[in-house]
Amino acid sequence: MLPLIKEIKNIFKWHELLWQMVGREIKSRYKQSILGYFWVILNPLAQMLVMSFAFSIILRIPTNAAGNIPYSIFLFTALLPWNLFATSLSFASNSLVNNSPLITKVYFPRTILVLASIISKLVDFLFALSILIIYMIVYQIPINANIFWVIPIFIIQQIFTIGLSLFLAAANLLYRDIQYLLTLLLLLWMYATPVIYPADLVPEKYRIIFQLNPMAVIINAYRQTILGGGAPNYLSLLIALFLSLLVLLLGFSYFKSREKIFADNI
Repeated sequence: MLPLIKEIKNIFKWHELLWQMVGREIKSRYKQSILGYFWVILNPLAQMLVMSFAFSIILRIPTNAAGNIPYSIFLFTALLPWNLFATSLSFASNSLVNNSPLITKVYFPRTILVLASIISKLVDFLFALSILIIYMIVYQIPINANIFWVIPIFIIQQIFTIGLSLFLAAANLLYRDIQYLLTLLLLLWMYATPVIYPADLVPEKYRIIFQLNPMAVIINAYRQTILGGGAPNYLSLLIALFLSLLVLLLGFSYFKSREKIFADNI
């Protein structure tokens, strides 16, 4: 825990570099693009519309956990945080490889490269969030004080994301197969997480697997607080927090243990 606290203090010292790298990530992503930042909204909107048609009209998946909530909102409430998680991991896993010239020439905390990738995806997430807000206004989804549970849920998600990203970034620099394995893993993981279906449909005998999947608990908690208007399951959320902190500590430890040989593997 002490090395992690020391690293956080070190990142605060280099905060100007962190924000510069975040700005560079955001600007370079849509450089020479006609639609520019509009892609941030267009991509999740198109994904939501196609998946809503496929799963609500063709397959007729119910939204039991959310009552009479329209499927498009039911889906998008989970799709937004899931896309944030998946794209953060994908970009962060390549952060060391894509910035290899900096690693070999300049000293700075290498964790900044991973954090810059994650923060840049947070900016995309905030833009895409506007679609969900518009949908909730149009369909008059009621909101109460339990909506503030979104804040701790979001923090737990980011802790989990950072921990996995640190591990994947270091592992991908040493073993380039990781980036291909991650694509397959995220696809399987999405279907093992109640993104397109309600958690109610998970059979009782598989609930233990559901509890041990932090993203399943997090996605379900978002729906409970945003659409259901209630508080999340406290025990499930505590388990998700514990697992997320464990992943953060393990991911950070692996990252630091390999940091000295980063330059040798570029």
